[in-house]
Amino acid sequence: MAATYGIMTQEIVVFRVISLNANGIRAAARKGFFDWMGGQEADVICIQETKAQVHQLADDVFSPDGYHCYYEDAVKKGYSGTAVYTRHKPKKVVRGYGDPEFDAEGRYLEVQLEGINVVSLYLPSGSSSEERQEAKYRCMDSFTEHLKKLQRRRSEYVICGDWNIVHKEGDIKNWKQNQKNSGCLPEERAWLDKVFGEHRYADAFRCLPQDPDQYTWWSNRGRAWDNNVGWRIDYQVVTPGLREKVLRTDIYKEQRFSDHAPLIMDYDWSYADRT
Repeated sequence: MAATYGIMTQEIVVFRVISLNANGIRAAARKGFFDWMGGQEADVICIQETKAQVHQLADDVFSPDGYHCYYEDAVKKGYSGTAVYTRHKPKKVVRGYGDPEFDAEGRYLEVQLEGINVVSLYLPSGSSSEERQEAKYRCMDSFTEHLKKLQRRRSEYVICGDWNIVHKEGDIKNWKQNQKNSGCLPEERAWLDKVFGEHRYADAFRCLPQDPDQYTWWSNRGRAWDNNVGWRIDYQVVTPGLREKVLRTDIYKEQRFSDHAPLIMDYDWSYADRT
């Protein structure tokens, strides 16, 4: 039950989910990520871009106490990869979403709990070449079909991760300058319009009022971090039943574990009410 691990406040059971693109889970560990994570009382933590094979993660730090730990590696060493840590033992763990091209890159890992399922997702970047941008479009197409399948299931979903696309002008510092760059292309943003419109998913961060200039990724070039010249490309995307259940959002920036920041969401969710 979430109450065992969550935070009880005025009869609301808080189900906390954290997502981070670690840009190398071993590097994030050296920067203190797991020490920080231990104090967050999170129910589920989703990691993207682990950049490691599971046999390289034998140190106890990668199997934190109190969590069931799952890793989905890319076939290519040192590339991509996802992970999920959950305090609640899953009924099922799903590796990949059914597209061999992108499942081989370790981009999708799902834990199915009681009435709520959580996904760690790492959609491709197309910034390195035209070929990778075309691959990104192929992934977007096949993942659309998967999103349709998920909505036909009875459980709610939280799809966490680096979607590698900004949605609106308020999600990027330099809007005009990036209109021709991968991650801010009109075709990509139109796809998110459909995800949040036609397909009825919700950007959980935007379910609550937000201050301006809230970003989750900053380039290592120039002084992007110092000047908060960022992009909001990390999301927790939820099915309609969770739209009204978002209690709190936070982008944690007091410490840097990666070129991305942890995205923290609290949901009003109790297993006991739904089993």
